[in-house]
Amino acid sequence: MATSKTFSIEALWAIERLGAPSLSPDGAQAVASLTSPSLEKDNSQSSLWLLSTLGGEPRRLTQSGDKDGSPRWSPLGDQIAFIARREQDGVRDDSPQLYLIAPDGGEARRATSLPMGVEAFKWFPDGRHIAFVAWVWPQLKGAAAQARAWAAHQARKTSGYVTSEALYRFWDHHVPMDRVPHLHVLDTRSGKFRDLFEGTDWELSRSEPDADCFDISPDGRRIVFAFDPAAEKRLDHCFALAEVEVRSRQVRTLLQEDGWHLHAPVYSHAGHHLAFLACHRGLRHTMPDQLGVLDTHGNWAVLSEDWDREVQAPLRWDEDDLGVLFCAEDEGRRHLWRFDVKTCAAFTQFEGGHAAAFDLQAGTLVVLHDSAQHPPRLSVMEGETPLRIETFNDALLKPLRLGRVEPVSFKGAQDDEVQMWLTYPPGFDAKRRRPVLHLIHGGPHSAFGDMWHFRWNAQLLAAQGYVVACVNYHGSSGYGQAFKDAITQRWGELELQDIEAATDWLLKKPWVARDRVFAGGGSFGGYLVAWMNGHVKAGRYQAYVCHAGCYDWQAMFADDAYTWHAKELGAWYWDDPARVAAQSPHAFAHRMETPTLVIHGAQDYRVPDAQGLAYYNTLKARGVDARLLWFPDENHWVLKPQNSQLWYAEFLAWLATHDPARRGAARKTVRAPARRRG
Repeated sequence: MATSKTFSIEALWAIERLGAPSLSPDGAQAVASLTSPSLEKDNSQSSLWLLSTLGGEPRRLTQSGDKDGSPRWSPLGDQIAFIARREQDGVRDDSPQLYLIAPDGGEARRATSLPMGVEAFKWFPDGRHIAFVAWVWPQLKGAAAQARAWAAHQARKTSGYVTSEALYRFWDHHVPMDRVPHLHVLDTRSGKFRDLFEGTDWELSRSEPDADCFDISPDGRRIVFAFDPAAEKRLDHCFALAEVEVRSRQVRTLLQEDGWHLHAPVYSHAGHHLAFLACHRGLRHTMPDQLGVLDTHGNWAVLSEDWDREVQAPLRWDEDDLGVLFCAEDEGRRHLWRFDVKTCAAFTQFEGGHAAAFDLQAGTLVVLHDSAQHPPRLSVMEGETPLRIETFNDALLKPLRLGRVEPVSFKGAQDDEVQMWLTYPPGFDAKRRRPVLHLIHGGPHSAFGDMWHFRWNAQLLAAQGYVVACVNYHGSSGYGQAFKDAITQRWGELELQDIEAATDWLLKKPWVARDRVFAGGGSFGGYLVAWMNGHVKAGRYQAYVCHAGCYDWQAMFADDAYTWHAKELGAWYWDDPARVAAQSPHAFAHRMETPTLVIHGAQDYRVPDAQGLAYYNTLKARGVDARLLWFPDENHWVLKPQNSQLWYAEFLAWLATHDPARRGAARKTVRAPARRRG
């Protein structure tokens, strides 16, 4: 079949989305979740699939669940555990629970029935027990008391959230009121479980208590975990490492160092060493996570301090315990690396694109990866060659025309080399002038590059005729610590110089239409387009799109990350209001003249929606052409299928409305989704 279809929002939301793999103990099979979204139903369903690493067709393992995810293969190979909400034996889960299923199929069995639900888990080496995370009332003892407290909590008539904590909400949810995350141990045969932290002050991270927070020793006798040693928990605190004896529940601190944030611990196979991430925040809050190793005598060292890249969780010891596997960014790509613990040298095991997740068992390495040219895939490594083990989206993607993607570089701020990724329209003709659309990433310490982005999909936008430019400005990750830290306490300055230098570079190209240049960004990228509106002369960019953008740093103190502000901006707003205002777009509102589409979600706690509303109101009050897209049911991102369709429709219509070559036909050609009946 000829490749002839234009990539569309409908095609984007027809793509099935693969999750992280888990390998069987013999490495012959992988299990992964597959999420199938539906624009028509405005929802998605996830099921588990088995994939052979030796060849053969994938096989669907689960059928009846809506959200089957986070699968992990038992060390004995006889069961797969996963988290789901299901209806079984006439009981429907109100909270996510642990389920078990045999790899050869059959009905999944509910393993937990906790009213509070299960957050994350790991198997014990014996293949019988599972350690899991659940939020509990720390002052209560016993499952019965927890269940009664949950029933009372659910039956309350009031809706108020009351707290004295510094950390009380994170990204898009409130930290459960009066509860903390504890480690539990489940016997999968009897169904009985114990709270390892019951009656103590120990707890896991309140922000992200996931499976990277802890690990189980090879003999199953101990669990190492990261914790905040301070009495009052805060998002910017440095964590330490502790170990709990499973049988006695005795806890001891393994490693705590002033100024060091220690997390994501993993035991070696022999149990003689512990690998973990170590960040020296005492030097600078932007310091990278590095690879640390602790031995059984209490000696520890940072092994990757001479390697100018940031190590990312999860960590995984190689099977010989002589190396540690992890993912790390490198100039717009994310590779899978093996770090040799003797030579302290890093070697690529898989070259991205974007290596998203991996697993290793019995010498078999499986990688979940994507690129700017394709959504996530699963491949098994045969030597240095990745071999696909699934083709879930191939038939859908085959007839679609996608654009060419390439990295380019130019001289940016401080005369440094800056990288920009370009996505060209399908069938790009250099003799024809094209509009340019800057996509400005957030973070600020992240990057756009050779990856598939569902929320800001460069291929979808390029399919509308735009040359899509993604500048990895100063502050971006993957280009070394000095480049990343260069913007600290002077936000807006170097980033704008880089984006403007990129625009200058583009305007010299014969295929760029000089009067058809646009910019859009989200989060810190939204901050930058608001900053541009107050610092770039009107007319250079025809229109901006500001999604979940930071607008007023003083008012931003309502966000969940407020404890970081003084580190990032150089002062608290009450100590040096002029310094904070000098980095705040709102202080330059009197200069803003460029038309702007403002988008925000009411459930966004990282950038509260008052930021977007204040920006929109300011533009309207000043008589600047502006449009608002506000979602009462979305967070920092736009995750619901039909809301995403509306997002793209409004985004593209706004650009077309202010495009001299498309004006007038804008809202006729780009339509919002039709409202369903009933």
